[in-house]
Amino acid sequence: MSENSRFSVGIDLGTTNSVVSYLELSQCDGEHAPLEVLPIPQLTGPGSVGEKNQLPSFVYQAHESELAAGDIALPWDDSPEAIVGEIARQLGGKTPIRLVSSAKSWLCHSGVDCRSAILPVQSPEEVPRISPLEASVDYLRHMRDAWNDHFPDDPLSEQELVITVPASFDPAARELTVEAAHSLGLRQAILLEEPQSALYSWIQTSEGGWRKQAKPGDVILVVDVGGGTTDLSLIAVTEEEGNLQLNRIAIGDHILLGGDNMDLALAYVLKTKLEKEGKRLEPWQLQALMHGCRDAKETLLSDPEAEEIVVVVPSRGSSLIGGTLRTALTRVEVSHTLVEGFFPKVKASERPAAQTRTGLTTLGLPYAKDARITCHLAAFLARQVNATEELAGFNPPPDAAFIHPTALLLNGGVFKSESLAHRLLEVLNDWLDGEVAPEARLLAGADLDLAVARGAAYYGYVRQGKGVRIRGGTAAAYYVGVESAMPAVPGFPPPLEALCIAPFGMEEGTGAELPHDEFGLVVGEPVRFRFFGSNVRRDDVVGTRLDYWDGDELQELNEIEVHLSSENRRAGEVVPVHLAAQVTEVGTLQLEAVATSNGERWKVEFDVRAGETPVYDEPTSFDEVPENPVEFLDEEESEEEAEGESEEASEDHTGQAGQPAKKSLWPFK
Repeated sequence: MSENSRFSVGIDLGTTNSVVSYLELSQCDGEHAPLEVLPIPQLTGPGSVGEKNQLPSFVYQAHESELAAGDIALPWDDSPEAIVGEIARQLGGKTPIRLVSSAKSWLCHSGVDCRSAILPVQSPEEVPRISPLEASVDYLRHMRDAWNDHFPDDPLSEQELVITVPASFDPAARELTVEAAHSLGLRQAILLEEPQSALYSWIQTSEGGWRKQAKPGDVILVVDVGGGTTDLSLIAVTEEEGNLQLNRIAIGDHILLGGDNMDLALAYVLKTKLEKEGKRLEPWQLQALMHGCRDAKETLLSDPEAEEIVVVVPSRGSSLIGGTLRTALTRVEVSHTLVEGFFPKVKASERPAAQTRTGLTTLGLPYAKDARITCHLAAFLARQVNATEELAGFNPPPDAAFIHPTALLLNGGVFKSESLAHRLLEVLNDWLDGEVAPEARLLAGADLDLAVARGAAYYGYVRQGKGVRIRGGTAAAYYVGVESAMPAVPGFPPPLEALCIAPFGMEEGTGAELPHDEFGLVVGEPVRFRFFGSNVRRDDVVGTRLDYWDGDELQELNEIEVHLSSENRRAGEVVPVHLAAQVTEVGTLQLEAVATSNGERWKVEFDVRAGETPVYDEPTSFDEVPENPVEFLDEEESEEEAEGESEEASEDHTGQAGQPAKKSLWPFK
């Protein structure tokens, strides 16, 4: 904790909206920590600036003649680098081909390079594109500048800063989020899982009263339905020396299912209404209709007096449809579409439907194929049936088909609808009743829009040793693939083992070495590392080697291709090494290979730099990671040589003569 920090700041870098919350550390007393939400100045129209608690997470790529210079001026910058926030949302609703959205969801897309300019997808060539990483930087920059404008004597770079991410974010997506913060000088930022942050907010809001709502033996289910993802987590309540303890025991898979899907479903409802009137929509108009439905949905969910909201669909002219289209979205349509489409009543044995994918598809996010959130929840609870086995005070029924939550905490703006909250609780309690288990209760007092940012700010205070801390560590066990050193057999790939390098629950700021396992590491040539994660294998320890696993036990993460430095060694030399892993203080995972002969180290981070293949050699702490990967090169090597090597690597990621990059690790013999 920096001695110069006056504030603890939490940023919810959301898919649809971003929020900044803070507390003044000197004003906190025990669990009494008064939180504030920063009003964020932003353009609400051309040349018009207003303050809102939320910054819409959109970037608008305006045509060069669309806005005058003074139209985009902000209090701190007459010519900002990006048009973000409310004005981006409004303009994008009329011209969606110029709107960048859902950047956060793209960060975890294993099928794309998140540093490549791909957004907005499927836009014409004349529309400038940016990367998902750049969009995240744009949102953070606006919030940083808004903070610095509000607190000029206490810049954000000098405050304790917590940025939230989905619990299901893989290590690469977490690394990208940290990189976005570091690029803006926010190198002190740490990460916190959003469901945990929502629970921290609930704790803070209660000012100690949470102990009356929770008791030892409770299993709290946190369901966070955001703009782009559905996050599921389980928190167990234990007791230690008379004090209640909170332990995060499970997270769900990365489910791209949330408000975006709901907006699209509502757009199809209105599209059907318009078609019945003989009006045809083109694809770009459906996108505009989707953005209009997002605004209408949020109004209907937040305003109990509103019964319907007019949605305007832009048109290019009378030759297309006959003028601008107007329709209306009603409260009944929203309730029915969202309740029955996303929270239907299903059995506890129901599972998400599998759908065969076509061979060709347009570039887009890998959305969940089954929109029924209740089915995803049923599958999650079944997989975690044994999650409390090792905790004292928990005695799960031996014949239970799924873990039995005793309390439910909801987060996300969609749950402003009482019908959605009621339906989810009703479905959960129907399942529990079927197993003769006590009903789960709904935890009251959550702020559905602001809870994640508020909880993040409170967590910065908790890290001082104040208040109650949720024990968590890594949300999954992580493994590196080790290829067997065996002769080639036609038609059969070499057997692959998964070596556990970070067990479930490994705490931030800790590391583990595997001194008795020696491997061969290829240096001086492009090599590939395969990584895996599991949120169900809880008993594996560092060094556990798996030669077989069920299909749903391990999920393969993004493959990492790097060029490891070969100073004083031949290119392609196989170096005997042992491995060490570390979970950094900011919540990212690093893997180090240490030469057994002289202690020379190579570091591999979950940081894929397509087009800028990094060369790692010297041991470097995370705080020293430079913004330019050239700084990792040998000091004697010139920058020009470094750039040349980097370009060479990026031009041929398949290695020499078009051959695939070599596998990085195998047992050394």
